[in-house]
Amino acid sequence: MPMPAVVVMGVAGCGKSTVGIALCERVGARMIEGDAFHPESNIRKMSAGIPLDDGDRAGWLARLGEEVAKAVADGEAVVLACSALKRRYRDMLRAAVPELGFVYLELTPDEARERMAHRTGHFMPAALIESQFRDLEPPLDESRVLSVRATAPLETIIEDVIAWWC
Repeated sequence: MPMPAVVVMGVAGCGKSTVGIALCERVGARMIEGDAFHPESNIRKMSAGIPLDDGDRAGWLARLGEEVAKAVADGEAVVLACSALKRRYRDMLRAAVPELGFVYLELTPDEARERMAHRTGHFMPAALIESQFRDLEPPLDESRVLSVRATAPLETIIEDVIAWWC
């Protein structure tokens, strides 16, 4: 069965939004920016350098699943930018859209710190990188997953995703 939607996932700073936007531009998909759906309480917590826990993420993930499912039901191809760090988070999204695919942008902690040091205008501070890697459960043994190096040229990543997805 084809994948009507993909989640571009990984730790903070891996390029989820950049890859998601570029992919949408190439294939005419709808972009859903996961960060735009965080409740104010989550944003305040992260802005203060406090990592989110499973409880903080539950409602956010449920809302993202609803958004993707609605877009797919409306016949849209969808790209969701969402960290989806743990398998149970990905499974929550899969419960909403069973044919969902995941593009895992792999990055080392040093690469993530370097990227975050140069990122401006985002509520997620670089101080939370370590907690992101503590929570990360790479989707290496899951179906419908494409793993790519986040440091590869953007065009290479997009070509790889298109070859896999479309």
